[in-house]
Amino acid sequence: MKVLHVDYDRLRTYGVSRISWAEKLKYGLIRNNHYVRSFSDRDVAAFEAPLGIRELGKKAANKRFLEAVEGVDPDLIIIGHTDIISIESLKRVRQRLPNSVIIHCNCDPLFVPSNSERIAAFAGVVDAVFVTTGLRDMQRFAGLGARLYYIPNPVEPSVEVLDNSQQTDLDIDLLFCSNATKFTKRLEMVKAVKDAVDGEMNFKTYGSFGEEPVWGRDYDQALSKTKMALNLNRQEGDQWYTSDRMSQLGGNGILQFAHSSGDFQDYVPAETLVYFDDEQDLITKIREFHHDDDKRRDWAARARNFFQQELNSTLYSRYIVEAAMQLPFSHDYVWARNIHPNGTAK
Repeated sequence: MKVLHVDYDRLRTYGVSRISWAEKLKYGLIRNNHYVRSFSDRDVAAFEAPLGIRELGKKAANKRFLEAVEGVDPDLIIIGHTDIISIESLKRVRQRLPNSVIIHCNCDPLFVPSNSERIAAFAGVVDAVFVTTGLRDMQRFAGLGARLYYIPNPVEPSVEVLDNSQQTDLDIDLLFCSNATKFTKRLEMVKAVKDAVDGEMNFKTYGSFGEEPVWGRDYDQALSKTKMALNLNRQEGDQWYTSDRMSQLGGNGILQFAHSSGDFQDYVPAETLVYFDDEQDLITKIREFHHDDDKRRDWAARARNFFQQELNSTLYSRYIVEAAMQLPFSHDYVWARNIHPNGTAK
């Protein structure tokens, strides 16, 4: 089928940024034999704007989007993290191409008010919404018109190429990368861990406590040296929510510590992720795996196998297409065992 994919391709970063979930989705769609045309909304807005000022190019970007819709004549339109494409433009697409299916995919947390507002607005005009938060917490969008689905963060086998579960001579014992400080107090926990293990292990906190953040190639190089990492969200407790950090760590065979309130035990096998309940529990478990490297490698290997086999971008994109088009599921998607293709609960 023909797919028009709207998201930010970061054309002007020239390779500095790491591959995004949106790019992984595109790779998976192509592997599943779909024709994909990308529309990088922010880049188009900048290209079309006077002096390259993106904010001045929104109207022109919407015009170009409608031209792209006419030119591609897509069966499926996937709207990603856009604040450029307007609801009015999507309504015009409805009028021009009534048989095209329109969906919104969103991998940002619901606790950010602007993101929840964006999802709610799209839910009133698209056919389906896919979010990296479980259906329990997505019920705030029920009744707005769109069918609701959960999606995990995918592993892309051409990107997550490491297998640190097979390595013993890695320089970084523990890693946490982030420079996001809004809507969170997680650095309090990171600081407590840092103080507790100081002198005991090499804990790198890129982006915090005076350590420069790492991006793109530098981030990948940091991952290549890492045994264990913290998968801390800005806020914990939303069902199945995590950033794409989970797939980056799991897919590369890096043992990760995740808060138990995310309920990933529902579909992630045992002895893969290390769950903790509070600060002291986390510190105790970090020390346990630091001093038992065989156990660290065993759990990390199990996680990598699961992430690469069941959460890869090929299955991820296939699921999105099947759910969007309400087709029978062709695979036993581990994250969708509680839902029918039409979005109703089993």
